[in-house]
Amino acid sequence: MSRTILDVHILQTVPPSNINRDDTGAPKSAVYGGVRRSRVSSQAWKKATRNAFGELLDPAELGVRTKKVVDALTRRITARETFLTVEQVWPMAAEVIQVATGAKIETPARKTGAKGGKGDPGGEGAPEPQAPQSSYLLFLSARQLDLLADVALEGIAKKADPKVHLKDPEVKGRVKKAASTRHSVDIALFGRMVADNTDLNVDAAAQVAHALSVHPVDLEADYFTAVDDQNGDAEPGAGMIGTVDFNSATLYRYAAVDVDLLAANLDAGLTDGERTAEPAPEPVRRAVEAFVEAFTLSMPSGKINTFGNHTLPDAVVVKLRSARPVSFVGAFERPVTREGTGEGHVRAACEALAAHIPAVEEAFGAAADHTWIVRVGEHTEALAPLGEQVNLRELVGKVGDAVTERVGKRG
Repeated sequence: MSRTILDVHILQTVPPSNINRDDTGAPKSAVYGGVRRSRVSSQAWKKATRNAFGELLDPAELGVRTKKVVDALTRRITARETFLTVEQVWPMAAEVIQVATGAKIETPARKTGAKGGKGDPGGEGAPEPQAPQSSYLLFLSARQLDLLADVALEGIAKKADPKVHLKDPEVKGRVKKAASTRHSVDIALFGRMVADNTDLNVDAAAQVAHALSVHPVDLEADYFTAVDDQNGDAEPGAGMIGTVDFNSATLYRYAAVDVDLLAANLDAGLTDGERTAEPAPEPVRRAVEAFVEAFTLSMPSGKINTFGNHTLPDAVVVKLRSARPVSFVGAFERPVTREGTGEGHVRAACEALAAHIPAVEEAFGAAADHTWIVRVGEHTEALAPLGEQVNLRELVGKVGDAVTERVGKRG
């Protein structure tokens, strides 16, 4: 059966920076092709992509991943019924979340030394109450939270005991369905795992690789000093000294989107009567367009104020396929080296990629149905023959058109 797969390949140069740190505070790295490379974890770039969705999609199409899910539900309820206090809502909201997800919900222990609590000798009175929390992160869409708020408000209006209200089979069924349908774009793309209720798990439609430098890297350290503004002439020297580790790299970034799975995730569990009136491909189109743009333009924010490494890609290659996804990281298994030439790494990386892509596609009969290329400058010219040259806005629109056509035919 023919599939619809989008592959996104990006070459991006990042100057001195530390956008993704390990447990020692140094930039993450990995050995590939026998040499040490700069690495940016897939989690870091997925989070940056999710953050970018906020400017590209309606909030109603997004979700929230948090342990404070009772508080998130409570805010929705009190926004509708402003006369309700959070303390009045918490018990019902907590029971709704517990039944919907199966997760353990309990009030967190107050930290020692918190104001007004144990270990705070200067505190006055009892500590402020805290909303119950889940024992692990829960990922729920805005629409799912809205549906759960409906159920909670019905119980509150009846002044029902939360456990009694949620024992009603009809109510319990609505709650469970609310948590398993109407997934947000970020849940549909990046998946969801609920440890206590595997029926709520969502397989991710997007796969994001760890970004790797196309060349070897060396770890460097910036020794810094900070002056105390209040020090006088009699107090010379720095108020603080330290070091910050960093490196710089030309990165190969890769992501794949299973458009068929994305469409299924966005449509999961809904009956014909519950589906929206808009054409079926439209939510998929918005999701794909948002992903391509957000993944291309996003940047993990680690040490961003220290280094200001706000770069954009040197080249973006997007391929539409009818079979499996294909990464071209093998183009850089032999590291690109340009020491002493003064040419940098981008030209050589583009030449390596331009040679590797057709070789792989021909050897394995894995030619793409269409290829679009966004590139900057003459040093990326080697990529030009590989596909249709576009700018970013054209890329997003053309990918959206292609996906809409293919999903529409299957619908």
